Amino acid sequence: MDAFFASVEQLTRPTLADRPVLVGGTGGRGVVAGASYQARVFGARSAMPMGQARRRCPHATVLPPRFPLYKMISEEVMAVLREAAPVLEPVSVDEAFLEPPALAGAGAAEVEEFCVALRAEVRARTGLPASVGAGSGKQVAKIASELAKPDGLKVVAPDVEREVLDPLPVRSLWGVGPVAEAALRKVGIETIGALAAMDAREVAGVLGSAVGAELHRLARGIDERPVAPRGAAKQISAETTFEHDLTAMDDVLREVGRMTAAAHRRLVVDGRAARTVTVKARNADFETHTRSETTAFASTDLATLTAVAQRLARTAVPEGGVRLVGVSLSGLSESPPPALFEAVPSESGWTTAPLAEPATVEPDTVLTVETADEAHPEPGTEFGPRPGGRHGPRDPASPWRAGDDVAHAEHGHGWVQGAGHGRVTVRFETRATGPGPARTLAADDPALSFADPLESWRLPSPAH
Repeated sequence: MDAFFASVEQLTRPTLADRPVLVGGTGGRGVVAGASYQARVFGARSAMPMGQARRRCPHATVLPPRFPLYKMISEEVMAVLREAAPVLEPVSVDEAFLEPPALAGAGAAEVEEFCVALRAEVRARTGLPASVGAGSGKQVAKIASELAKPDGLKVVAPDVEREVLDPLPVRSLWGVGPVAEAALRKVGIETIGALAAMDAREVAGVLGSAVGAELHRLARGIDERPVAPRGAAKQISAETTFEHDLTAMDDVLREVGRMTAAAHRRLVVDGRAARTVTVKARNADFETHTRSETTAFASTDLATLTAVAQRLARTAVPEGGVRLVGVSLSGLSESPPPALFEAVPSESGWTTAPLAEPATVEPDTVLTVETADEAHPEPGTEFGPRPGGRHGPRDPASPWRAGDDVAHAEHGHGWVQGAGHGRVTVRFETRATGPGPARTLAADDPALSFADPLESWRLPSPAH
């Protein structure tokens, strides 16, 4: 998907369709989760501090992420892909590999025809553009999809692979990061073609035998990795960054409890239980301290997991304040059959306690699922702080925040553009309506209420 988060915002808020949009945390430590192509022209990009992105693109519209909406659209995209191929390998919320049996032995023209139809179906079902790359293996397909962006298609047939790959910077290879790139540059290797032409022993000397051998094979177009579903999660975690460093232990423990509840919700949804609890705390100097504890039995009890996490936090918290805390649950196993009680640790050994109700997750909580392959976020980035949580306590005089989805009894669905001094400005529009009018209303207008973000994307049924 092309600039997925920002594209969703532009689709469901049509006034923004051709404007620079930044999605992410709006606080002083916020990070860009997504940037539209109009914003990227000015140098703004994902994972950049929001303050830096706003300085580069001061006229951009900045919006908080709407994870439930992105998740729903992602599921629709993945459904399209599953219909096209029996085996799907999601890479992230907005990207996946597939290997359609119908294309075995097909020529470039037939592959292109298939991809054209696939892109058209994604747009028909979601309203969004998608870029598709096709090649002899995952690496070539991935590179082809990047070359196709935005909203494009590129098929790299085997007979033109070298022509396409050789001139590209070595960083284009999946697996080449800043360290590997710097090491290769020291020996004069800057392109994929130059890496492919190196002797295997020389590559091993620069990058190490295991990594070097794999990257050398990929540079030569040898990629035999199968398309396969992702492995089961090894770890589930949640973390948050604060607008201001926490210095009181009570505040830290409260946030640790909130992060444990967030991770616990995903644990329960996945039908898993956890043996190991890990707490992470980072100070203002970006020094990270972690503490872990593994129990004898896997647990799904929120009270138990929270107690362990808060005990660990007392020794993990560095002096001088905390800018980030995180809690991860690992040592995962299948959850036991439902029961009225389960074993929990206590000072007198393992006793029984009632099972806890599933916890709720605040939409701003960053959930991370680490699989056997790699760690990947849902959706993947630390988005920055929102004091009190996005749906936490609000000022009664100004209950609305920029980016909120709202509904009005007379004007329909809209989104908040700004609020203050007892007034709120709402742009009334959805994907179905096209660009709509902005109206300024009293903040306490009884006809105005919070709305489901999904209503900004859904099209009316034919009956209406």
